[in-house]
This record gives sequence, structure tokens and C-alpha cells, in this order.
Amino acid sequence: MPLTHLDDEGRARMVDVTDKAVTVREAVAAGRVTMQPKTLALIQEGGLPKGDVLAVARVAGIMAAKHTDQLIPLCHPLSITHLAVKFACDNERGEVLIEAQAKCAGGTGVEMEALTAVSVAALTIYDMCKSNDRSMRIEAVRLLQKSGGKSGEIILEKGIG
Repeated sequence: MPLTHLDDEGRARMVDVTDKAVTVREAVAAGRVTMQPKTLALIQEGGLPKGDVLAVARVAGIMAAKHTDQLIPLCHPLSITHLAVKFACDNERGEVLIEAQAKCAGGTGVEMEALTAVSVAALTIYDMCKSNDRSMRIEAVRLLQKSGGKSGEIILEKGIG
């Protein structure tokens, strides 16, 4: 399969989606931030000095998704019609699970917007907790599912629900 973001001479280009059908496009992405159990407890108790970590991370993820085309050079600007970021805490594993769902009606998908939302939400959690826990890791940022357009529905794995 040829690389779509390269022209015939191998130069970077934005893919022409002019003739693609406008359909409802949806993508769900996920990732996690692993940390010490005491850091996760502080997040859940609201005991960190920078404030409500998950509320700030949710807003950061939504804001980032709306600016994906400004962050990733060859992404198309999209009119996102829905963006949700949610979290689940796994106390046994010391993880905050992150899931983002992006939706639009357009000629190209919203996978990058969902992935950007997860990534920036994870970075925000890291930023807000780094003074308490230098061992945190951002892991497993990935696409879970997408639908719409020519490829239809693709489910790679189930989300946190």
C-alpha cells in the first residue's frame, strides 16, 4: 500500500479528500498513566496542590483535540461535533486509564483527534503529579475503534466503557 502523505517525488503532502463522501466519522482511543499507588490515591482524594487532576486533564484533552491540525502538520482541520474524555482508576495496578471519543461529519476520520486528546490528557496528568511521583509512565496510547467512511467499522479492542 503506497504512503498517502507522499507525492510521486516522495515529498510530504496533505491528502486530497475533496471527493471523499461526507459521513459520520467516529474514533475511540485509549492510553494510561502508571504511577505509585500513593499518587493515584492523591488524585482520587483531590489531595494534589495543583487541583483536580482529572478535571484539568479532561479539559486539556478536549482542547488539544480541537487543535490537532495545528499540532500534526498533515492533518486536515475538522469540525469536531463531539469529544469526550473519560478516566478509570485501577488501584491495584496504579493506573489512570484514559479514553477519548471523537466524532464529526466529514470526508476524513477523527483518529488523530482522539489520539491527541488521550496523549495530552496523559501529559496533563503527568505534569500535575510529577512533583509527587517521578516514576510515572505514559503507556499504550492507541486507537481502539473507528467507524465511518469507506473502511466502515473497525474494532481493534473494547474500551473502558
